[in-house]
Amino acid sequence: MVGPDYVRPSAPMTPAFKETDGWKVAEPSDHLPRGAWWEIFGDPELNALQAQLDPANQNLRIAEARLREARAAIRFNRAALFPALSASFGPSILRESAHQPFVSQSLTNLRSGDLIASIDLSYEVDLWGRIRRTVAAARHEATATAADLETARLSLHAELAIDYFELRAVDAQKQLLDETVTAFEAALKLTTTRFQGGAAPKSDVAQAQTQLDTTRAQATDVTVQRAQLEHAIAILLGRPPADFGVPPRPLDARPPDIPAGLPSQLLERRPDIAAAERRVAEANEQIGIAKAAYYPALVLNASVGFEGTTFGNLLNASSLLWSVGASLTQTIFDGGRRRATSDSVRAAYDATVASYRQTTLTAFQQVEDNVAALRILEKEAQEQRRAVESAQLSLQLFSIRYRGGVDNYLQVITAQTVTLTNQRAEIDILSRRMVASVLLVKALGGGWDVTDLPKS
Repeated sequence: MVGPDYVRPSAPMTPAFKETDGWKVAEPSDHLPRGAWWEIFGDPELNALQAQLDPANQNLRIAEARLREARAAIRFNRAALFPALSASFGPSILRESAHQPFVSQSLTNLRSGDLIASIDLSYEVDLWGRIRRTVAAARHEATATAADLETARLSLHAELAIDYFELRAVDAQKQLLDETVTAFEAALKLTTTRFQGGAAPKSDVAQAQTQLDTTRAQATDVTVQRAQLEHAIAILLGRPPADFGVPPRPLDARPPDIPAGLPSQLLERRPDIAAAERRVAEANEQIGIAKAAYYPALVLNASVGFEGTTFGNLLNASSLLWSVGASLTQTIFDGGRRRATSDSVRAAYDATVASYRQTTLTAFQQVEDNVAALRILEKEAQEQRRAVESAQLSLQLFSIRYRGGVDNYLQVITAQTVTLTNQRAEIDILSRRMVASVLLVKALGGGWDVTDLPKS
């Protein structure tokens, strides 16, 4: 087999992730459930939704069909390793050349109009490995396509989990805003009573009414995002949005502990990296195929059949005819076509190597980004919790002072606004932590391993 043997290209590597300083101690790589990685979040409703995705999602069906197409390409190319048989039957009429002085009787009959039934065999001897490399390239592409399917599966399950947690965060925002509207209605009632008793100006009533109406508008506004997220989940599950619904429930989960492991493990745990590496192997086979074009092709031919003038004598023993031959074909001049093809496939190989390395670098970035996000957001969540507690205490004190006539209502309005803003920020931080957890699991391969790929 002419052409280079495949050597897996080097990939950028570091001994450890940069952002894991202060992170959880790494555990074995099988910490994540293989396949059903979303179970680490401990949410039965999420588990039930995830179970519906694989059989119904149309993008997964597209990826699965492409895998079947790639596997069929293996069988198609492998067929060239075997002889091709064909059968033919029909009359043959040929006008004889006037310059041919002697023609045998049988040939004369054949040229004037004979019936011929034959079986023909043709076989190209794979002297230089062109056919074997073509089959190997198809196998590498099929393996890469299988990894593409797993990449699509991982991405879609992650997208479903993200949409689900964002939906629950919107439910938490809606619950908070509804509770705040109830509290502001009570505040409006209080200021109205004080105004009617002459203890407060009418401006306090106007401010309380404005605060209430603004919060009601915010409570209505979040339902737009909820509807869109619910529709997105329905499409992921292959269902029309009109036939799907998720009952409201505020987000109350906490991010699970997810060990990042070692950078080198990503090469085994990321299906997109596996797909990129297999396509490098496929590009390497193309170099060998291009090189084989510089060598002669050996084709063996054989034919056996019967020749007769009528159906009655077609199958007689004397009508048997056969031939065996071989041809060796070598291209002498092609205007530089083979050289151009060789340069093209070598350039394509360099591009796939660069793509493989870029995919690896992107994987490192995604892990670093989400490890840093989780670590920083955990600290931010603690700080935000203290901010919420301080804002609630401030609101309580200003409300007491207002009722006692010490402060005006503007102080209460300001405290209410600050409290609501901090409470909504706390929910937003929790949502970002859950999303970062999902993205980190996705960046780590979701429990997938390169051993899950089909063998060649």
